[in-house]
Amino acid sequence: MVRAALIRDLTSRAHVVRSAGTALDALREVAQSPPDVVILDLGLPDLDGAEVLRMLRGLTDVPVIIATARDDETEIVKLLNAGADDFLAKPFSGEHLAARMSAVLRRSGRVAPAALVVGGLRIDLDQREAHLEGAPLELTRREFDLLAYLAASPGRVVARRELLTEVWQQAYGDDQTIDVHLSWLRRKLGETASRPRYIHTVRGVGVKLQAPQ
Repeated sequence: MVRAALIRDLTSRAHVVRSAGTALDALREVAQSPPDVVILDLGLPDLDGAEVLRMLRGLTDVPVIIATARDDETEIVKLLNAGADDFLAKPFSGEHLAARMSAVLRRSGRVAPAALVVGGLRIDLDQREAHLEGAPLELTRREFDLLAYLAASPGRVVARRELLTEVWQQAYGDDQTIDVHLSWLRRKLGETASRPRYIHTVRGVGVKLQAPQ
């Protein structure tokens, strides 16, 4: 799947990536936790891409890069005039997309964070290192990805299915895999599920990461 490949590529470049399969899910995600940049595919199953762009612009001024297989210059100009910041014609590489993302972030005056800070927890995305109260955390690759994903939206409850899709890049899987990694991560953060400090379970919904009260 192209989307999964792009997520893997951008994650390997130290970006924290969230994805949505429908326009309505994407709009809900942006409204709850605005990202640094949006990659908007025009081939959405529920709404026309131009309409989604209009609705996005009603929510936020975050840079939007259009991904499209259409080569209609009139349509592309229309989208740029409607508020898109750039466009990419399919097919394109992850390297090309990353370069365009950096360019629109520079033009907009936004800079993607090199580190995420939640309470005494600091996650360096470029170096793929994490520290708690200044002490380094020895994390596996998956533990780091899981921690970084949760820390990118502190306080937001993240469903296990979303973690499976975005961190594991799997459409289906066993919740036990996520629970095991969360247990290991909690242990390294000096907490337990019954006495959480950073990682909190919201029963029947998912988990969230937030600074200790």
